[in-house]
Amino acid sequence: MNKKFFTILALLVLASMILAACAPAAPATTEAPPAGTEAPPAEDPCAADAIGCVDIAPGDPVHIAYGLVIAGPNESLGIDSRNGVEIAIDDVGGEILGHPIQFDGQDTGCNAETGQAAGTALAADPTIVAVIGTSCSSEARVALPLLKDAGFVVVSPSNTAPDLTEPGSENNHVPAYARTAHNDNLQGTAAAEFVFNELGFTKAATIHDGSLYADQLRQVFERRFIDLGGEIVAQEAVSLGQTDMSANLTAIAAGEPQVIYFPIFMPEGGFIIRQAKQTPGLENVQLIGADGLFSPEVIEGAGEDVEGFLVSSPALAGDAYTQFLEKYEAKFGTGPISIFHAHAYDAFMIIKNAIEKVAVQEEDGTLRIPRQALRDAVHNTENYQGLIGTLTCNETLELAGTVVKNPGDCGAAGVGVWQYHFGDFEIFTNPEVFWAPGD
Repeated sequence: MNKKFFTILALLVLASMILAACAPAAPATTEAPPAGTEAPPAEDPCAADAIGCVDIAPGDPVHIAYGLVIAGPNESLGIDSRNGVEIAIDDVGGEILGHPIQFDGQDTGCNAETGQAAGTALAADPTIVAVIGTSCSSEARVALPLLKDAGFVVVSPSNTAPDLTEPGSENNHVPAYARTAHNDNLQGTAAAEFVFNELGFTKAATIHDGSLYADQLRQVFERRFIDLGGEIVAQEAVSLGQTDMSANLTAIAAGEPQVIYFPIFMPEGGFIIRQAKQTPGLENVQLIGADGLFSPEVIEGAGEDVEGFLVSSPALAGDAYTQFLEKYEAKFGTGPISIFHAHAYDAFMIIKNAIEKVAVQEEDGTLRIPRQALRDAVHNTENYQGLIGTLTCNETLELAGTVVKNPGDCGAAGVGVWQYHFGDFEIFTNPEVFWAPGD
């Protein structure tokens, strides 16, 4: 090829480049990307979510379920919490982002067997966005892995076992989980300090019933009581369903305690209260339980022997809580029947706020809720002004050198000590006198 040919070729290339630059731009393609190509996150709000979305069609409800004990000897605990959620639903107008709220659930029974059955039933329903529950820590241990695998976020109003929010605890900590209830590291410590510092007792006995709640709570009490200078003179365990406590109480009497601490449930708690009064050497020993025994059912079960019985439990107050009590009375014709109604109210509100933060409304009215983003939003709750106080779910605190609040612990209420009188409750002491969060 000669030099003239290359000159002509170069001129042709230059001309084609000039024509291309002057030509109008080609219209943008609207074709879908090739198969296997991921869509940009902006086009699919759930594409980057680790566990995907729950999609709610126009007009369909946002399904929030409960897993609470609503039958049997501890039913007041779960029914009271369910009542609190129903008031919260009323307060938000019965809808979230224009969708009605569906609120139903399963009875967890306050035991592992029923809790697992309830968890299995809930996990099988993919329409569920979030679960409020469980009532008891023993239920949570078996139900939480099932609810986590189903993609739900779970907020409990009344689980208190420390290891449920302790990262690294033996398979009990589930990142999908949070709670508005206090951690038993707080309640057990408060009870021990009250017994030692306020009552002046130095010799204590403990009883647990083998449940996660009772066993861990009595361990916290024992550790703090010993640290303060007290002595644990007897440790007993009763079985669920046990009615004759005489052998346990006789063994305790041999240690000559001044106080017996038994953070268990009904009906076993009622049997201990009654039979302790009939056990030689224990007639005048102070008896104290925890929030599992904060219920009118204790008065029914223990009868006149309930007189003077003490129980640690959340201390609630304030104008918002007073207004809530008025709504409770108007809706259900009675005052609260247990102690975690306000915690359940706040659990619902935390979930509702998190949904509103992460949900995406499509043009046709479809609501898309990214599941992992919802979990993260719940755990990132900060300074929410709830009925039980200011709730933050992502901080840790220390009390007496022990970490007592872990990620997922949102609880804000102080712990008080209450005294039973046959027929009603009376506040025994102002909780701020002996303990409050942050002291």
